[in-house]
Amino acid sequence: MKLTFTILLFAGIFTVLNSNAQKNLTEGSLVYNISVETGSTQPKMADMLDGATTTVYLKGNESRTEMVSGLGSEATIFNATTGNGVILKDYSSQKLMITLTPDEWETNNKKYEGITFENTGENTVIAGFNCKKAIAKLRDGSTFTVYYTTDINVANKSYDYQFKTLPGLAVQYEMQTGKMKFKFTLAKINYSLVPASKFEIPKSGYRVLTYGETKK
Repeated sequence: MKLTFTILLFAGIFTVLNSNAQKNLTEGSLVYNISVETGSTQPKMADMLDGATTTVYLKGNESRTEMVSGLGSEATIFNATTGNGVILKDYSSQKLMITLTPDEWETNNKKYEGITFENTGENTVIAGFNCKKAIAKLRDGSTFTVYYTTDINVANKSYDYQFKTLPGLAVQYEMQTGKMKFKFTLAKINYSLVPASKFEIPKSGYRVLTYGETKK
């Protein structure tokens, strides 16, 4: 009886310590700094994108991801409950709103279907976060490196399609677009409440296109 009590006591202590070590993020924001590496043929483009930031706003099953750079801004609003998404592009004097149905959202992210993450066994600290290194492999055979932490549990894992199955929060990762390589590094986590207006779809000021129209 005494042995059983001791085991239960230690199990309870472990559970408390584990829950205290991991923070839950159900509402708040993530801020990523972006750096760019590029070939010599695109230095001006890299200069305008280098130093950009991406902010992810989370509230329940809703998310808004904003990227702001010297070229302009782009925001993606997604409702994980309905599966509908909206992309807002604001570059120079052109403002576009692209609407996506659940099927179109899946099609737009088809590149990341079946993505797998293989831990390398390496651990490091990035921006104050304890991170594990993993190699992400896409179905087309391409790979990229991601460092993630298990210290933060994000309730809504659908905010970033490519990391839905990552066993933690992405702290640093790479993205290749043509000859340009983007590196995203988590700079700040804000646990403050996010106003519902962040996820409202603008009713004016944008030229509205369907996802299908952008593919013609």
